[in-house]
Amino acid sequence: MKKLKKVLWVILGLVALLIFSFFIFLNTLTPTYEGEKELKSLSTDVEVYFDTYGIPHIYGQNESDTFRALGYVHAQDRLWQMELLRRIAKGRLSEVFGEKLIKTDKFFLALGIDENTQKVLKGLDKNSEAVVLAEAYLDGINQFIEDGPTPVEFYLTGLDKESFTLEDVYNTVGYMAFSFAMAHKTDPLLTNLKNQWGEAYMNDLAIASDTSTVWIRNHNPKKLDSVASTITALTTEALEHLPVPQFEGSNSWVIAPEKTKNGKVILANDPHIGFAQPSVWYEAHVSTPTYEKYGYHLAGVPFPLLGHDRKLAYGLTMFQNDDMNFYYEEPHPSDSTKYKTEKGWADYEYVNKTINVKDGETVQFTYKKTRHGPILNGIADQVTAGQPVAMSWVYTSFDDHEVLQALYGLSHATNITEFQDALPKIHAPGLNVMYGDAEGNVAWWASAKLYKMPDSLSTKFFLNGASGEQEPLRYLDFSENPQAINPPWGYVYSANNQPDSIAGMLYPGYYLPENRARRIVNLLEAKNDWDLASTKEMVLDVTSTVNTVILAELLKSMQVQDIKEEQVKLLDILQKWEGDYPLNSIAGTFYHRCEYFVLKNTFEDEMGAEQFKQFLSTHLVKRHIAKGAMMEEGYWWDDATTEDIKETRYDIVLKSFLQAYQSLEKDFGPKVSDWQWHKVHTLEHKHPIGEVASLRKYFNVGPFSVHGSREVINNMAFPYDSTLHYRVSSGPSTRRIIDFSDIENSMGILPTGQSGNPLSKHYKDQAEMYIKGEFRTMMMNEKEIKEASEDIFIFKPKKR
Repeated sequence: MKKLKKVLWVILGLVALLIFSFFIFLNTLTPTYEGEKELKSLSTDVEVYFDTYGIPHIYGQNESDTFRALGYVHAQDRLWQMELLRRIAKGRLSEVFGEKLIKTDKFFLALGIDENTQKVLKGLDKNSEAVVLAEAYLDGINQFIEDGPTPVEFYLTGLDKESFTLEDVYNTVGYMAFSFAMAHKTDPLLTNLKNQWGEAYMNDLAIASDTSTVWIRNHNPKKLDSVASTITALTTEALEHLPVPQFEGSNSWVIAPEKTKNGKVILANDPHIGFAQPSVWYEAHVSTPTYEKYGYHLAGVPFPLLGHDRKLAYGLTMFQNDDMNFYYEEPHPSDSTKYKTEKGWADYEYVNKTINVKDGETVQFTYKKTRHGPILNGIADQVTAGQPVAMSWVYTSFDDHEVLQALYGLSHATNITEFQDALPKIHAPGLNVMYGDAEGNVAWWASAKLYKMPDSLSTKFFLNGASGEQEPLRYLDFSENPQAINPPWGYVYSANNQPDSIAGMLYPGYYLPENRARRIVNLLEAKNDWDLASTKEMVLDVTSTVNTVILAELLKSMQVQDIKEEQVKLLDILQKWEGDYPLNSIAGTFYHRCEYFVLKNTFEDEMGAEQFKQFLSTHLVKRHIAKGAMMEEGYWWDDATTEDIKETRYDIVLKSFLQAYQSLEKDFGPKVSDWQWHKVHTLEHKHPIGEVASLRKYFNVGPFSVHGSREVINNMAFPYDSTLHYRVSSGPSTRRIIDFSDIENSMGILPTGQSGNPLSKHYKDQAEMYIKGEFRTMMMNEKEIKEASEDIFIFKPKKR
């Protein structure tokens, strides 16, 4: 017995030692926020002060040194995120996640982002200031890779760390450019629907711009088939498994001095991006004797996409312009290596690629390219037969990208003229660039490489690639792009809605409906004494003035005799609804449940289950909701499965109302008061490793019940699907308010935290603040920063 006890004590001791060693090991993997570190190529000391939320405030004597330090601290908090983003364009996600990412890798390799990067790098001026600073930033990342702790995700996936290069920067930006696009979700679907149902059905969809909706006004003071359906399936499936967030939409407005209480510009910006953990932006404040910027960085990108200093501020929203077209190509009848052009037969270009697969066999695949771009047939198993379809994308159509120089120019501009000079360098993605400064200027520019197509040609459907008659006629000069500089109405804004006409046309795009735009304009027009507090209120606004109109239109003809007494009581609640989405909203819950069934009962009979699912993923469905509600007559209302009956709008609305009621009764019981928004509208920030059930609680953040909804200013968006629960998929990736009357106390917030390392104290320390609609100060005062900083990290030149 004594021996047994001794053995047990020894075992317990070993277990305790293992646990103790494990926790010591975990502690070595956390980011370093204090102490000293030698960095190669550093000329002088760089001091990094981390504030309460882990934001680095980097002070150095020159930009190269501070960008080198920025690279190091960025990597220690976000190396895993950097790793995933750079792998997308090169088709290397299967190396991490196995065979389920093979189709995604094929798709992104065929897009040609990495090939385009190689061409761009050949023509790059390696001595330009932008490249020099980018290389310094990459040096910092690589020094962390060499001697910093390895993030836990690398151990869990078995990945080895690899150095970063300029190629990775361009590939990351290339992925960002693609994630803004909507054509790949919309054009193949519309082409197939047109082939199935004809022109009349297309006319009943909200494809064209609606002249009755709110558009962004211009003001320039200087100018007073089956293949189609499988391609949709391919792109949907390829993007479904991406382990990183996609860019979705955004709000921004800039208020001129004449409309603010303190007579200074106020800029608000909240880019809408897919929620994930870590969140998209990394905040950093960089200061030297000649340069200062408080910026928001993408993982692996040296220059901030959003930023401000004491002179100016800028933000971004997605333009949503059409920069991608699909072309039917005509193959040679007897020679499979050729395709037809207006000048004769041309040779396909064949591209061979290799994909390494974790725990699987290496995949070799070949795809063809035409003058328009890659042939999508054959990239996935389900797209093999039929007429070849090529995808033409502005981003890969030019190899003179100056995106790095553009981001450098934006972040280093000292006035509106220098800032505007950097914008023509942005070809894709299309961006609404929002600007305000201490001098009182406000501006908006739609920045993209825009082009003019032949009149009356819709680029929302597949084009004829052989005739030469459906090609861009010319590319517009940047001065022709939509823009407004110091407009007389006293503000600029963007909510991804349709911009006013340019170059004699409404520029085609995949714009979002007017819902947010109308609310923003109504609120801005009504006040001339805006300040920080009222702007914060507006950023968090959860009211839709459009949804109440839609609901009223759908229910106005509801016959009491067709519904039960308790359902009549619900009608009273719905009729009093103001279109808002607090956590206890009953009307909001019912509206979205009912709207889903209206869409399902209207479209699924014609489209089928798969195409209807694809339709729900497009901006088109969001645009159609209001238009469709107002159409008393229309082809889509009739149920194609009932040959002897012609359904009307009322039939569809009544059926949907009853289905929504019954489904909520089933989910939450018969008491309508229990059908509250917080039960169905939730947000969970998902980490790729959190897909493993046993690790979910360690890597994911949430879930939380959240107020807001899709297409309100506080745009907590979600997809409609058969679950009938609204799991938020995208929304404000940050909320920023820059007030030039008190620039050092401008406000911001991140959805979870500054660090992407789950062992860091800053992994999720902003999550509950974000849910509650709280803000924190974006500190810029050096004295206050140094007094308040919890941690100080000093980088020193490496001794020889």
